Amino acid sequence: RRSVRTPANISDDNDNMMSSKSTSQIRTTNTPSVESLMEEDAAAAEAMRRFSEPKALTFADDDFTGEVRKEENGRKDEAQQHSVTTDETISETKAAAMATTVEKTSNHFEDPKQEQHKQDQNTIKPSKLRRQRSYKERQFESCLESSVISMTELRQLCWNGIPRYHRAQAWKLLLGYLPSNQQRHDILLKRKRAEYADAIAQHYDIDDDIRTSQEQETLRQVLVDVPRTAPDVGLFREDKIRAALSRLLYIWACRHPASSYVQGINDLATPFIVVFVREQLYRAKVLSMDDDGEYISDDENDPDYEHSHDAVLEGTLLHHVSEEAMLEVEADCYWCLTNLLAGIQDHYTSDQPGVQRMVMRLEELVTRIDASLSSHLSESGIGFVQFAFKWMNCLLLREFSLSPCVERLWDTYLSENGLSSPSSSSLRTQSSEADYSKTTTITRTATTSNNSFQEFHVYVCAAFLCQFSSQLQVMTEFEDLFAFLQSMPTQEWGIVEMEVLLSQAYVLSTLFQGSDAHLANTELIR
Repeated sequence: RRSVRTPANISDDNDNMMSSKSTSQIRTTNTPSVESLMEEDAAAAEAMRRFSEPKALTFADDDFTGEVRKEENGRKDEAQQHSVTTDETISETKAAAMATTVEKTSNHFEDPKQEQHKQDQNTIKPSKLRRQRSYKERQFESCLESSVISMTELRQLCWNGIPRYHRAQAWKLLLGYLPSNQQRHDILLKRKRAEYADAIAQHYDIDDDIRTSQEQETLRQVLVDVPRTAPDVGLFREDKIRAALSRLLYIWACRHPASSYVQGINDLATPFIVVFVREQLYRAKVLSMDDDGEYISDDENDPDYEHSHDAVLEGTLLHHVSEEAMLEVEADCYWCLTNLLAGIQDHYTSDQPGVQRMVMRLEELVTRIDASLSSHLSESGIGFVQFAFKWMNCLLLREFSLSPCVERLWDTYLSENGLSSPSSSSLRTQSSEADYSKTTTITRTATTSNNSFQEFHVYVCAAFLCQFSSQLQVMTEFEDLFAFLQSMPTQEWGIVEMEVLLSQAYVLSTLFQGSDAHLANTELIR
């Protein structure tokens, strides 16, 4: 039986065929999944079945064709979106490749030093990695963070060296500038600094007509000596430092007329200035700890700062210290210098009897421990006063570098006051956590003695001289001996050499201090 094919029916058939072709094209182009292929095959079979069966004209075929067209349009939209995304990805990849090419081209013409500088900035150097605090540092932190600081414990720790970060506070405590009670620190500092500011207005910032002739002569001598102070150290060539040093030396002379100003006092102020300037740089966060427990610059413009390079001594960081902070440095130096000189003031009075007494004791000590050296110097016409007077007057400051040698030397010197004589001391090696440090420390007990500092200095000078005994004894000419003793070869000395020197001085002090009968001429010593 054949059905009658009307024009409308023929149009529906054509639409179904076009839909089948379009569906086939989409399947070939987009590579659909197995499930979608099965669905399309089922739809095509259903369309063929409907096409072959005789039926009346209905709207079912139109509905089916519309659904297929909607499906086709949806797949076309997905294909277009996929194409756009792919194009964007390709564009981004091309842009990145072009940027890399431009960067490589620019780097080809860049200064090699700038290129190396960038590589260094992007590289974390192992030497600048923060490390765990050492046993000594933890001991200092525990001691100095106590509400009431144990001065006995602090002196025992300081005798073996103070970490740089704690040195300023420790020196102020050892010299009695700061009290042991932490709560009183800020109040006392504020009062002392204000008192020093008043002294500047009273003694320095006045007209010369108001000064007496003696004060004018003292000021003239101070202004002459200040430019000569540590001339090889850049920090002391700075105008701010010279002005501060001039003021504090002149004010000290005005307030201590018994001794007034004597050459050599200017040298004693230099370690305080270095340590207290460095303290202000820590507070300003210009300096920080490195992996060796020392301090380096954190300035981003100076990423290659070397450990052996002391920017504080060179004065290159002084611009970070404000005027207000510089006045605090000056006041702290004045009070610490005052307390230091209080124990050795007879070194700077008329005829300087304190210095002469120490020179005589040094000669007796060297005669006892190295008789051949003493005889050689005497036979060559060299008297101890010719070279040792400077050692006693300036406390060996002109024989060593300020940092680290003098700083390390003064750690022990300042801790000597209030410590007992070596006869009641004991040597011990740190154990437990400190074993890794491989250092030997010296434990001393407290006493009320106030002159241990200058007594121990004599033993340091004796050990220092005897270290060069073999070199001195081969020199026969007076000029050679005198030149050598005036400029000892200590330019390359560091912490290790200072530790050895202090250890030798300690051994001598255990043998001879408090035992004058062991010396050749006890009457001369007394």
